[in-house]
Amino acid sequence: MFELDPHSSYMMPAHFGPRPLSPKASGWYRDVTSMVVPFITDAKKLSAYLPRQFSVAEEAVVTVTYACNRNIDWLAGHGYNLIAVSAAVDYAGEEDTLSGNYALVMWENLADPILTGRELQGIPKIYADIQDHSVIAGHWHSSASHFGNKILDIDVSDLREPSPEEIQAYADKTARGDHPLAWRYFPGISGFGHGVSEHTTFPSENILFEVQVGTGHVNWQQLIWEQNPTQFHIVNALAGLPVLEWLPAIVAKGSTNLIIPERLPRVIR
Repeated sequence: MFELDPHSSYMMPAHFGPRPLSPKASGWYRDVTSMVVPFITDAKKLSAYLPRQFSVAEEAVVTVTYACNRNIDWLAGHGYNLIAVSAAVDYAGEEDTLSGNYALVMWENLADPILTGRELQGIPKIYADIQDHSVIAGHWHSSASHFGNKILDIDVSDLREPSPEEIQAYADKTARGDHPLAWRYFPGISGFGHGVSEHTTFPSENILFEVQVGTGHVNWQQLIWEQNPTQFHIVNALAGLPVLEWLPAIVAKGSTNLIIPERLPRVIR
C-alpha cells in the first residue's frame, strides 16, 4: 500500500511517488526575453479585484508582462511563454506588512508550470495559446488566445536606451516593492466552499543583460461565453480597467532565478 513520505514533495497523482529531482535542475530560467507594459488605472475599480488585507498602492499601477522563457533548468532545457497581469498593492496582515505586485492572472502555454505555480506557490495561472514575440522594424508584438479567440495584443515600440534617472527610479521602485503576492485559493470538492485559502509571496531574482525603454500598449478583446467559456469573465474584467496613463514600457533580455534559499515562497499572514 502506498504511503506518503512526510519528508518528500508530492504533486497529483501522488501515488506514483515524490516529484522527480535531478542534479541538473535548479530555479534558473537561463534565457528570458520580456515586454513589460504598465499603466495607471482607476483605484476604485482595481480594488474590486483585491481580496481582504490587500489595498491599492498609492499609485494604481497595473502591469502586463510578456515573457518568452527558454533554457529552463527544471524543465530540462524546455521553455514556454507567459503573459501576466499584476497590480501594485500594499498588504497589511496580522504578522506581515508588505508592498509589491499582486498577481491578478497569469496565462501560460504549458501545463507543467501552470500546475506547479498554482499548487506550490498559489499563483493564479491558467492556459492560453501565446505567440512567440515578433520584432518588425523595431516594433515588438505578441498576443494570447484561447479556443481560437483573441484575448489580448501586447506591443512595444519607439525603443531607446534608458536614462540614468530612469534606471535609478526603476531600482528604487524594485527595492520598495520586491514582493510578488498572490492568493492561493482552492475550492472544496464540487466547487463550493474552500479547501485552501491563504495569501502567499514568491520572491525571485532577475539578472538583466539588455534593457530598453519604449512606448507600450495592450489591447483587450471583449469576449462572450461561447468564445471563451472558462475565462471570458476574467478577460472582460481586465478590459474594463480604464487606462488613465500609459507609463514607459520596457523590453529586456536576461535570466531569472525562482529559487532563492533565503527567500523561499511562503504563506503571509
